[in-house]
Amino acid sequence: MYEHPLHQIIKACDRAISAKDFDALMEYYAEDAALVVKPGMIVRGKDNIRNAFISIADYFQEQLTVKQGEMQIIEGGGDALVIMETQLFFPDELGGTTEITRRATYVFRQENDRWLCTIDNSYGTSVLDVEPAETV
Repeated sequence: MYEHPLHQIIKACDRAISAKDFDALMEYYAEDAALVVKPGMIVRGKDNIRNAFISIADYFQEQLTVKQGEMQIIEGGGDALVIMETQLFFPDELGGTTEITRRATYVFRQENDRWLCTIDNSYGTSVLDVEPAETV
């Protein structure tokens, strides 16, 4: 069965986030990429995205683990829309683990035979539930 190359790229990104290897993670982002940090807040550019991931790791006490669930990839015109389940695992106040599953949306662009993330939105359509995004 054919597996789209983005499956492996997204797995590599998940491993990099979980390992806090933000240099490796940034290899998969376009220079002009945008990241939805949370509904209502978007950062743009690799430097700002890297800093946002560092802040996110700090927020989760450097214990955030990211995995993927079901994934659909729709490709056209050198771009790919990824619609998937993103599973987040992090510690709770009682010493246990909280698990959240989001229906995420990502956009990748093919450049020089490489797929690069241009829009990272782990919140998917739930961003519609808040005011328009503030851009940093």
